[in-house]
Amino acid sequence: MKKALVVGIDDYPPPYELNGCVNDAVEISMALEKNGDGSPNFDVRRLVSSDGAINAQQLHEAIKNLFAGEAETALLYFAGHGIVDDETNSGFLVTQDGRDPNWGINLSSVLQQANQAHPKIKSTVILLDSCQSGFAGQISGLGDSGTVSHIGNGVTILTACHRDGSAEETSGHGTFTDILLDGLQGAASDVVGRITPAALYAHVDQTLGGWEQRPIYKANVQSFITLREVSPKVPKEVLRRLPQYFPAASHVYKLDPTFEPDRGEEADACAHIPVNDDNVRVYRELQQCNRHGLVTPTDHEHMWHSAIFSGGCRLTATGAHYRRLAEKNRL
Repeated sequence: MKKALVVGIDDYPPPYELNGCVNDAVEISMALEKNGDGSPNFDVRRLVSSDGAINAQQLHEAIKNLFAGEAETALLYFAGHGIVDDETNSGFLVTQDGRDPNWGINLSSVLQQANQAHPKIKSTVILLDSCQSGFAGQISGLGDSGTVSHIGNGVTILTACHRDGSAEETSGHGTFTDILLDGLQGAASDVVGRITPAALYAHVDQTLGGWEQRPIYKANVQSFITLREVSPKVPKEVLRRLPQYFPAASHVYKLDPTFEPDRGEEADACAHIPVNDDNVRVYRELQQCNRHGLVTPTDHEHMWHSAIFSGGCRLTATGAHYRRLAEKNRL
């Protein structure tokens, strides 16, 4: 079972209202509920301020319930105000009733609950789109029970900005979440369509410029989990045939005009060479792999030229990786 608590708060007391957090929470919950093919993914509970006030007690109970029981993955997403109290060196997710010094939910408390939930909850992912959210996971002091606040086994944290940073909003959405959504829709997927927290971070990090807010990624994991699956860039059945086409990772697959039915300006020169339908099928699969960086021509710039002029193609480092996975029956 995979479960998620998705929280979005816009309706803070004036003049601290926000505009994009509810939108972000609604769209994140919709993205997490189903995979790209419509199959069920996370069982999502959504708390948004447009449905009613969200106070500290309510959010505390919801987070406690998130980390109760057993689950393969528990995910917490929060969009709203965040704050660090420098006097106590404590970070908070600010609720609508938050006031100094009780701003809302202490981040150290959230992290402690995530740590203590392991191994009943195998993996926890915390996504925070709030100012100063990079405080989460800092080994900076004692938590509520007198233990050092740290990132426990199976816990991943991805935040919109560092401890002293601001989370920006544009056009009714948080900048960070807007990029997260793009990644979850498929921009951050690997060749077989899996989207991991690390891939999401890489997507956010590469999208934001050096002068913009900088995301933070912290994790204590032994393997990456999949947050969502979308359509593979290359069908798995094609990837499984890579060891057949390339008996060794360094093997060069020879091509010739029998692989290419569309011969263009070389049609007359190749007129005496018949097209082989089986070769065309293989060639189309190799072209798919080429488009997604798994295969590259050896003698020419383009696959078409390698076929027409009897060149070859070989695996890239990424292609060799997926060939190895196919060989070990991991696809």
